[in-house]
Amino acid sequence: MIDYLSLQKITALHEAEMTAAVNQVLRSGWYLQGECTTLFEKNYAQYIGTKYCVTCGNGLDALCLILRAYRELGLLKEGDEVIVPANTYIATILSITENHLTPILVEPDINSLEIDSELIEQAITPRTRAIMLVHLYGRCAFTPFISDLCKRHNLLLLEDNAQAHGCHYGDKRTGSLGHAAAHSFYPGKNLGALGDAGAVTTNDEQLAQTIRSLANYGSTRKYEFTFKGRNSRIDEVQAAVLNVKLPYLDGENQRRKQIAKTYCDNINNPQITLTEDKDRDNVYHIFPIFCPTRNRLQQYLRQNGIGTMIHYPIPPHQQQAYKEWNDRHYPITELIHQQELSLPCNPTMTDEEVYQVVEHINKYQ
Repeated sequence: MIDYLSLQKITALHEAEMTAAVNQVLRSGWYLQGECTTLFEKNYAQYIGTKYCVTCGNGLDALCLILRAYRELGLLKEGDEVIVPANTYIATILSITENHLTPILVEPDINSLEIDSELIEQAITPRTRAIMLVHLYGRCAFTPFISDLCKRHNLLLLEDNAQAHGCHYGDKRTGSLGHAAAHSFYPGKNLGALGDAGAVTTNDEQLAQTIRSLANYGSTRKYEFTFKGRNSRIDEVQAAVLNVKLPYLDGENQRRKQIAKTYCDNINNPQITLTEDKDRDNVYHIFPIFCPTRNRLQQYLRQNGIGTMIHYPIPPHQQQAYKEWNDRHYPITELIHQQELSLPCNPTMTDEEVYQVVEHINKYQ
């Protein structure tokens, strides 16, 4: 069986180093807000290319904390609009509604699968205060046109970088392209912990300090509370694991790119559509293909020993959680969610396994 993603195999890549790092934490007797966390924040800020990194409990918290901090700083207020791709994972949208802001869903470009730059401008109203880019599938969503829109309309440019650790735009990395960015280190991510963990990167010192306080019950000094905060902190074990894995990230992303190139060069089936945008960097957190008979294709691949996943079967506007949106129609988003199937694409795969996937895809009828 070729698993879609085996976390056991991912862990095995660096198991000896991770075991030593975790044992060091266990022996230290210090499990929160310690040296490992401080070191990872320093290392990750340097890697992304920002002045500040503030770790937190998970990627959703990172998104929520950014928006909450901007509310506390007076740059956002209840009811303000945040433009967001309609085909994103629901966490991006949850962070907006949790902060009593209004998500404005914008369709993606079918070729890039990222938010359609040309449609963003049409969605801007006097109540628009931010654009939330989502680097979906590991592909860079940033464009100079979006940056210019934000400058012309005085909008915050925010990034959901949960799927694109290490992705580039020119000589910069995603996570450093806007005012602030959220990162998830969920175990299945390109840079994954052994549990939930997240971070915010930014060059804004005041924003970083506010987020750090909000994530620590609203406190900047023990037993003194400036905000009505929450408890959202990475633990020392996760920080230690991430410190081990971070130096290997670029090499593992390069392996993902090699696998993706093999897929792109060799998959040849009229029923299968690939979407490649060579002008955008891509670290292939997800390698999506599209097929009108997606469910049958998935079953066929499973019967032939190949694991796949669907990202995602139900778009946000059709979810029960947002039933007030259920009568809306986003045709490109809906097409993506109806036809998308994700192939295995991770650094534990052998060349033989990659070509087995290609072979079975090409035989599908």
